Parts: sequence; C-alpha cells; structure tokens
Amino acid sequence: MKVILFGAAGTVGRGVLRQCLLDDRVTAVLAVGPAPTGVVHDRLREIVRADLLDLAPVEAGLRGHDACFFCPGGPGRPRAAGETLARLNPGSAFVYVSGARVDRAAEEALLALPLRSYVFRPGPVRPEGGVTARTGLHRLAYIVVRPLYPVLRRVLPATATTPGQIGRAMITVAERGAPRRVLGPADINAL
Repeated sequence: MKVILFGAAGTVGRGVLRQCLLDDRVTAVLAVGPAPTGVVHDRLREIVRADLLDLAPVEAGLRGHDACFFCPGGPGRPRAAGETLARLNPGSAFVYVSGARVDRAAEEALLALPLRSYVFRPGPVRPEGGVTARTGLHRLAYIVVRPLYPVLRRVLPATATTPGQIGRAMITVAERGAPRRVLGPADINAL
C-alpha cells in the first residue's frame, strides 16, 4: 500500500511514520508538511510544503496512492487535502486524526467525500519511543500528565493511546476498513 502522510513532523505523525516504515504492508510513504521529517528511509519520500490549503503545485506527486493519513491540526487543512485526494485518488482511504476541539463540520465534509474516510478521535495521546512534543506548552503538559498515564491505562484503558497504536490502527483501517467511520480511543486500541 502506498501512503501519503500529512503531519509527519508532529508527535502523532512521527509515531504514524515510524509504524508505516516498520510495516511490510506499506510499500511507500510520501510525507507532506511544512518541515522535513529528518528521517532517511528507502520507502520514504518527502514534499516540503508550507501551504497545505493549496496543494495544486504538488498534485502530480499525490496521484496513485492507496491511503492518506492526516495528522496535523487545523480544521481547514483536512478538508482541502481530502477534496484534492478525492479528485486524484477516488476510493482511496483517508484517515483523519481529529483533535480535542472537534470540528464536526470538517469531519462530516470528509466523511461525505468519495473516499473511504475515517475519523480518529484518540483522546489523550502518550508520547513514546523518545518522541516529544515540539511546543513548550505541549511538552510541559506531557511532563505533568506523564505520571497519570499508567493510572489512566489501568482505570480507564479505553481512554488513552499512543502514536504507535494510532499508526498501526491507521494501516489496518486503510487495508480492511473498520466497523465505524468515527473511532475513539477504545476502537483505535482494539485495531
């Protein structure tokens, strides 16, 4: 499967990229974002593009992919990417990681496109594998909340997930679908 990954430089995106490169089902990854990932791998190609609302200049590179994993925030961006990919790769899978401030209109617009669209609402995401948040505020939040993750995992195992679990679930959903199109932490962890 050939995958486009938006947001590979973020906390969730880096975990998803790592899983894509570890999984033999993924034959190629095209990372698209405003900054390079810093990762070198024979299955990874990158397009550095600051403006994710206008993908027209890079459309040729987006053709022929089986799935798109969209990890960066911002409600207008997933819709712009989804509309472009629906035109270029109709019927492909599109998995959007929605944030804490859910934009239901953006989700509904994505689910209405001629794509096999899914929305992931992961809840609290515990960084793993040495991945840290890029902004100071998020880094501080992870440091403060880190001791609570083991408690959350025991008391409410369905409420927290990791970037690696999100990545593995995205690959599985792109390959064979899911029982629902909007998936929460328990659904993601089960996949």
